[in-house]
Amino acid sequence: MSLTAIVRNAFLKRMKELERHEREGEQMQQEVLHQLVSHARHTEFGRDHMFSAIGSYDDFAQHVPLSNYESLKDYIDRMRHGESSLLWPGQVKWYAKSSGTTNDKSKFIPVSHDGLKDTHYKGGFDSVAIYLRNNPKSRLFDGRALILGGSHSPNYTLRNSLVGDLSAILIENINPLVNLVRVPKKQTALLSDFEVKRERIAKETMCKNVTNLSGVPSWMLSVLTRVLELSGKQHLNEVWPNLEVFFHGGVAFTPYRKQYEELIPSDQMHYMETYNASEGFFGLQSDPADMAMLLMLDYGVFYEFIPMEHLESAGDNPDLNYLANHTVPLWDVQTGKNYAMVISTSCGLWRYLIGDTVKFTSTNPYKFIISGRTKHFINAFGEELIVDNAEKALAYACEQTGAEVSEYTAAPVFMNGKAQCRHQWLIEFAVAPPNLDVFAQLLDRRLQEINSDYEAKRYKDITLQQLQIIPARKGQFNDWLRSKGKLGGQHKIPRLSNNREYIEQLLRIGSEE
Repeated sequence: MSLTAIVRNAFLKRMKELERHEREGEQMQQEVLHQLVSHARHTEFGRDHMFSAIGSYDDFAQHVPLSNYESLKDYIDRMRHGESSLLWPGQVKWYAKSSGTTNDKSKFIPVSHDGLKDTHYKGGFDSVAIYLRNNPKSRLFDGRALILGGSHSPNYTLRNSLVGDLSAILIENINPLVNLVRVPKKQTALLSDFEVKRERIAKETMCKNVTNLSGVPSWMLSVLTRVLELSGKQHLNEVWPNLEVFFHGGVAFTPYRKQYEELIPSDQMHYMETYNASEGFFGLQSDPADMAMLLMLDYGVFYEFIPMEHLESAGDNPDLNYLANHTVPLWDVQTGKNYAMVISTSCGLWRYLIGDTVKFTSTNPYKFIISGRTKHFINAFGEELIVDNAEKALAYACEQTGAEVSEYTAAPVFMNGKAQCRHQWLIEFAVAPPNLDVFAQLLDRRLQEINSDYEAKRYKDITLQQLQIIPARKGQFNDWLRSKGKLGGQHKIPRLSNNREYIEQLLRIGSEE
């Protein structure tokens, strides 16, 4: 009997519990809300917002304001300096570092012990449970799991308190038994220098019996490319013949699917999408034939949703009180409608506007797709570049060179066969810079200075190469708007896009002259 056949029994109970999602979604979420409010009623935030008086969702919506990182930042800063029981009971010692807001280079999302246990690790457990249910012949545990991780560093001078990538936090706190089936070794997984890490991972894993992969598609592709280079093999299944699944998340998989299928030409290979973020673990692809994910309802996360038309009408700096009046609980959502997601969690985020947008494909069970972000962005490789970053970096490059920008847009150039990629900027200059290469270098450097995720992806050109600028001719953007019947009025150029639809149209307009 294989080890997987024995271990499968540990997941049977959870497989049965997951059936509740089919018929008891509202009840499950009501239970989570009650647990969160009850557990946090004696925190400073709980006292300030009368948690002890909350007995229903309507009470919760009345007493607790909608929030974003800026509105919780003072609490989080105090927590990072050692204060206890502010947003969540006890002292929170772990903080997931993610891309910054308009005011900060980085955000520091609290990760409590409860959040690790009832959300992040529960999501990982359920990923395996669902995969084993869908693949009865799996030999997942008869080999090793290649799990990519980030790195962490000390949090101020607080003892045993660290900040870093969520993946590093998960590896640091993982059950020691899991280390028996995962690679690379912990010291390698937590290295901060990705160039060194990639080399060591490839050398440590290419002779192991790897059966499954977990990580962000862009980073994993870079590692797998190096494994092939060192092994001298053409395809990955020649290196790891028992490889059967890639659990992926963090960025959209669509741009990478073809490259993975070419890298692993096997009809026995499976791909399972997960929706895990610094703020929590939210969804899992429960049906291989359905790209929509199952919303996980019995974790330490309570969900609310804002119809996107209200966010769009509120402008670039929406009033949170206005948005709170249009927020609905899960049981009031409709299929086919675009929503901004709001979460309350056992890590102390309360009615927190996470920035992602989703669209439900089913409400029995609740299944959804990630439809984008609440603002224009590029997150093709985990860099989370927002418009505010772009505007500030352009202003800096213009100031340094005397250039003036009339219009611009930017989009990703997806990975080539050497796992290289970059951002491509189409810029119409009112006053061109004396040297376009110098302007590009200044823009790229400034983006790294104000966005820690972009900085990480640009590190030593391992994955993300220096951005490319294409000068647009005068009037090119207006010609594109005219072709869409959108010239004049309130119509705007999409500044950042996570795909190449807009920039390709603009480039075609430019080539017609």
